[in-house]
Amino acid sequence: MVHRRDLNGEVLVFGNQGALWGNAMTWFDHDTGTVWSQPLGEAIVGDRKGQGLELMASQLTSWETWKQDHPDTLTLDAPASPSRFDDLSFLSIVVDFTEEVGVYSVAALNAWGPANDVVAGVPIAVVIDPDKNDRWKVFHRRVGDARLTLSISDGVLVDNETGTRWDPGTGLALDGPLAGKILDSLPGFTSQESDARTFWPDAKYWGKLS
Repeated sequence: MVHRRDLNGEVLVFGNQGALWGNAMTWFDHDTGTVWSQPLGEAIVGDRKGQGLELMASQLTSWETWKQDHPDTLTLDAPASPSRFDDLSFLSIVVDFTEEVGVYSVAALNAWGPANDVVAGVPIAVVIDPDKNDRWKVFHRRVGDARLTLSISDGVLVDNETGTRWDPGTGLALDGPLAGKILDSLPGFTSQESDARTFWPDAKYWGKLS
């Protein structure tokens, strides 16, 4: 996950605190030494305890898949070992809107198609491209005055209300009455299912967790 590091008009500088909390990374901010939970983006010990950072949209995916949707992306070419996250089917996608959190099993999304849900009053669709399970997004389901219900048909998203066909990775309407419109992307991130239960015990869960 990715968080904004500006808080109340101040840009924070973080370092790795070196200890785990809930089996996940913690940070510290350089000016106060406050310790922060990485998954929650929340200060857990120190002067800023209880304060939280804004979650931003990000994606765990392969470089090949990312370049497909963002061909002009530049990145640092640094030696590294291959990532072990080449199969997301054992993970879940977390949608954290603070007031309410939804957790969506990737395996269930692969089996059943998009999750049309409402989290903290926001109509969302959690979508995985049927051809690439590392090409996923969380979309806002409202376009103008229309609240859409999305499903997969012939490898693309189709909304039940207008029959418009949408790209499952970019949210671009390919053809139909809403052609040219783009679904808004919302913050979401992947998590181990056991970690999701640790950090968001009161979340609502979509799909069966193993």
